[in-house]
Amino acid sequence: MYLSLACRGRIFLPLLEFEKELKPTDKCLGGSFRSYNAVASTEQTVLKLDEVDGLVLDGEVAKIRGEFEAAKQGFLRIPEAVKGMPKMNPEGIYVNKNLRLDNIQVYGFDYDYTLAHYSPNLQQLIYDLAKEHMVNEFRYPETCVKFRYDQTFPIRGLSYDKKNGCLLKLDFFGSIEPDGCYFGRRKLNRKEIEQIYGTRHIGRDQARGLVGLMDFFCFSEACLLADVVQHFVDAKLEFDATYIYQDVDRAIQHVHRSGLVHRGILSDPYRYLVKNGRVLRFLTMLREKGKKLFLLTNSPYNFVDGGMRFMLEDSLGYRDSWRELFDVVIAKANKPEFYTSEHPFRYYDMEKDTLAFNKVDAFLPNKIYYHGSLKSFLQITKWNGPEVIYFGDHLFSDLRGPSKAGWRTAAIIHELENEIRIQNDDNYRFEQAKFHIIQELLGKLHATVANSQRSEVCQLLSEELNDERLKARSKMKKMFNKSFGATFLTDKGQESAFAYYIHQYADVYTSKPENFLLYSPEAWLHVPFDIKIMPHHVKVQPDRHDTSLILLTKLYLVAAFEIEEAEHALLMYFQNQLYTKWDLCLELQLGTICLSSYYMPNMWFYEQSGVDIREKVRHRRC
Repeated sequence: MYLSLACRGRIFLPLLEFEKELKPTDKCLGGSFRSYNAVASTEQTVLKLDEVDGLVLDGEVAKIRGEFEAAKQGFLRIPEAVKGMPKMNPEGIYVNKNLRLDNIQVYGFDYDYTLAHYSPNLQQLIYDLAKEHMVNEFRYPETCVKFRYDQTFPIRGLSYDKKNGCLLKLDFFGSIEPDGCYFGRRKLNRKEIEQIYGTRHIGRDQARGLVGLMDFFCFSEACLLADVVQHFVDAKLEFDATYIYQDVDRAIQHVHRSGLVHRGILSDPYRYLVKNGRVLRFLTMLREKGKKLFLLTNSPYNFVDGGMRFMLEDSLGYRDSWRELFDVVIAKANKPEFYTSEHPFRYYDMEKDTLAFNKVDAFLPNKIYYHGSLKSFLQITKWNGPEVIYFGDHLFSDLRGPSKAGWRTAAIIHELENEIRIQNDDNYRFEQAKFHIIQELLGKLHATVANSQRSEVCQLLSEELNDERLKARSKMKKMFNKSFGATFLTDKGQESAFAYYIHQYADVYTSKPENFLLYSPEAWLHVPFDIKIMPHHVKVQPDRHDTSLILLTKLYLVAAFEIEEAEHALLMYFQNQLYTKWDLCLELQLGTICLSSYYMPNMWFYEQSGVDIREKVRHRRC
């Protein structure tokens, strides 16, 4: 027996015996109860009531009822069944576009939320400073000082509607998530959403009024926007949602540009900064491999210097000389304008805290430079676009410009680790399995009986199925965030708008830059075969002739064996499965293993083909 786990939401499945138990003896419309090994949906035939007797319809409904009752019994076995499923690596590097690290000669880094890791306390600090500025400078009501930051409310990737004042979670195609639309702190129902927008889909004209909240500082901004709107609603005061956004945005910008946030962090670094020795190991490893490094940040030098000294104070040689890790250090770069402007670089005198007036036509070691532009940067360094990779957390300010300029890009998504751990959790997988089994039965019922011709029995079954589906969906959502759910997925398992932008601007993404320590600097990183959703989402379809099974088998074999042994075992597998050898160079070329870390160690997989690799793979580390 073996388990299957379908992609894009089709899921973890029960044991083979459970599948057999669900299959009716007589063939139903559209075929027997479909095995969840299949990826493509089976075409269903809508019964024509003028040709089929009502008793036959009742019989079909009764069969679906029987499958539902059998499924409920099968749910009891799912928790045990999902324990053996492969798990994704929370510290893995996930690939949207193939990337050869052996071609990368230059590594560039943002500072905030990339090299510097912050505690959740920072969002509270930004929130408090911004609300106080709005009260003191913009004359907002004194009661606004009582606002408290709620870290359980926002997620990254939301959009604020400047016209209507709503916080929206959008899916990959620009449609509003039904359970992800808030006016202030109140969730709007589907009818209210349609009254405001006419439809769930955001048109091009409406999209112009949306502001994406995409970086890691957006949590405090999203919460403050919602709290201000809610305050005006509770006070029954008229307001313009555009003005609220402008004021909140100005306040957030002020606390950064004025140095209030920077001084707050450096005054208590233990409260706001997180020390991480792996960052230093990653940077020194790159230097030892002969790579060029540069730091490109919007933050001022004194703030970066204070943070780096704190984070590296436990290292013997780099606390006071961290600049030696980088070939070029650029502060106050004014991204994203840096990528399109022609501003000149200015040399920064650290002792005098002033900018020099002489022209910068070369970057000298251990020196600091301000402002500048991508055009001047490339002219001075002679670093070609494809050999440069830039790490940043803001999809627009950090990564959109470099991707258009031909640089390779790596998005740092800190919440990725937690989301993957939730996806790996057996409780989440149990609810996911329930959701998709119920969804399948509900779809089968709708395809069998037209809405206008449903009997009382049919309607009752439909309500029961829908109730179970909504319960499972709600439980999955709350595991991530009670208000907006997962960052990368909608409640229905579709990709979010945030996932869309990652697809568009990030060649690879991971939770921290130091995760690259798990890979060789010469590794070839490839997009997993047959991607249906984000690369970090579990997707395995053990159909006997499904190429996704080949991918899974390759991952485990490559993770467990040496190159030659892996290739031999793969060829044995292909022969047993009537497959021919195909482009193994993508994973085995130059002795580089680039896919093995997609799955966590101490897992194993075997297929019924006769190639018994259980004992060899079991408990082997990647």
